[in-house]
Amino acid sequence: MGNWLVNHWFSVLILVVWIGLNVFLFVQTFLKYEKSDEYYYTREILGFCNRTLRKPLDQNLTFHKLVAYAICIFTAIHIIAHLFNFERYHTSQQAKDGSLASVLSGLSHHEKYGGSWLNPFQSPNMTVLYVTFTSIAGLTGVIGTVALILMVTSAMEFIRRHYFELFWFTHHLFIVYFLCLALHGFGRIVRGQTKDSMKESHPHKCAQSFEKWDHHDSHCRPPQFEGNPPESWKWIVAPVILYIFERILRLLRSQQRVMITKVVMHPSKVLELQMTKQGFSMEVGQYIFVKCPSISLLEWHPFTLTSAPEEDFFSIHVRAAGDWTENLIRAFEQHHSPVPRIQVDGPFGTVSEDVFQYEVAVLVGAGIGVTPFASILKSIWYKFQRADHNLKIQKIYFYWICRETGAFSWFNDLMISLEQEMEELGKVGFLNYRLFLTGWDSNIAGHAALNFDKATDILTGLKQKTYFGRPKWENEFSTIATAHPKSVVGVFLCGPQTLAKNLRKCCHRYSSLDPRKVQFYFNKENF
Repeated sequence: MGNWLVNHWFSVLILVVWIGLNVFLFVQTFLKYEKSDEYYYTREILGFCNRTLRKPLDQNLTFHKLVAYAICIFTAIHIIAHLFNFERYHTSQQAKDGSLASVLSGLSHHEKYGGSWLNPFQSPNMTVLYVTFTSIAGLTGVIGTVALILMVTSAMEFIRRHYFELFWFTHHLFIVYFLCLALHGFGRIVRGQTKDSMKESHPHKCAQSFEKWDHHDSHCRPPQFEGNPPESWKWIVAPVILYIFERILRLLRSQQRVMITKVVMHPSKVLELQMTKQGFSMEVGQYIFVKCPSISLLEWHPFTLTSAPEEDFFSIHVRAAGDWTENLIRAFEQHHSPVPRIQVDGPFGTVSEDVFQYEVAVLVGAGIGVTPFASILKSIWYKFQRADHNLKIQKIYFYWICRETGAFSWFNDLMISLEQEMEELGKVGFLNYRLFLTGWDSNIAGHAALNFDKATDILTGLKQKTYFGRPKWENEFSTIATAHPKSVVGVFLCGPQTLAKNLRKCCHRYSSLDPRKVQFYFNKENF
């Protein structure tokens, strides 16, 4: 009886873990679906709610990763449980001690038992490897696990940043993973006693008298077993349909013609593309996916929109950061060749859309991470031009951290225009911006020091002088908290994770325990 319970306990464990795994997979797939337009519309529907309810939608990628970690944990438990169970099956098949496990394992050898079997090891010569690679459950499990390992390992940040193509193509192994998941249960390796057999030979009554099952005067007959029906496909069929539907919509949308109206090459190998597309509508801080078929027929890359909603075009800035971006820049640098065809999918929503919901905003961009804030600053310039009185935001603190001086020229004209506009409208204090140069030497610093008394900065041409080094965030947050003791401050970052940790800590540290006083809310762009 004990062996019987142990064997079936492992089967129940496998089934429970398997169901839990599929629940997580369902959430994960639905999450991918939510990243499209529906994500944006959902945020709009929740617009009347407080920012605490909207914030989880902006952490979709973080939640996606957490679900992936949970899948890995449940997969490991599932595999370990199977290995223990297989070892017990193998040991039971080889046992000759006349135990209950040995008798149940031998059911498959006798035709009088109706071909019913419980132990997948149907002969003592079968090994764990043989059963694993010759059964549907074993083979699909191995292939699915290998696909999962490749997806997880190639999704590490280092590989995503430096070998995006590897990450992109390997991540599409989810198709193999889902196929294996759907087929995994059809092997029916997890088996249970039939209903009719349960009525005739209930384990509570008959497990102890298994030696007398063959006796004609026994009330217990040998149990009959059948494979449990497959369940995994039920957990994935709905999200797979949603995913296919979304892919069709994105495919149709991406086929719309994109006109490139202007191409600008900026210093530090940055390409600016200004484009138009029929029916295209955007909000500040949103991003699009871009594909160049002449470079790759399958690869889509995300880029933040740097244009404002008020403009009659949309634009992106592309920095050379890998093979695909370098090939794209090289293609547009060739003046004598035709302009490459571009396909665009989007736009998609981000946390930066909420910037106008705050009284005070702190914008922090690192390098090319300034792009969403360029869109915000452009939009503010247009709102001042049109005397928009519905503008809730009263103060903006803008920090731009760059390694080289050439990067500041990307949006130099925009910053100069904003300075002039603020002066003309008498709102010089509305925009407080600081530019930080982290990659500098003694020659640059000495040149800046010699020309410090000039009206404009020698490096950028702006009235605000360039700072050398990195911001001291404790001092910055302390100053902002003192200047706005009763305001709600939105902190927006597009930059590395290390900077995000520092800003998040400062938001917690300098937010008042009194909800009526200054509160800092941290928001980070996720792609």
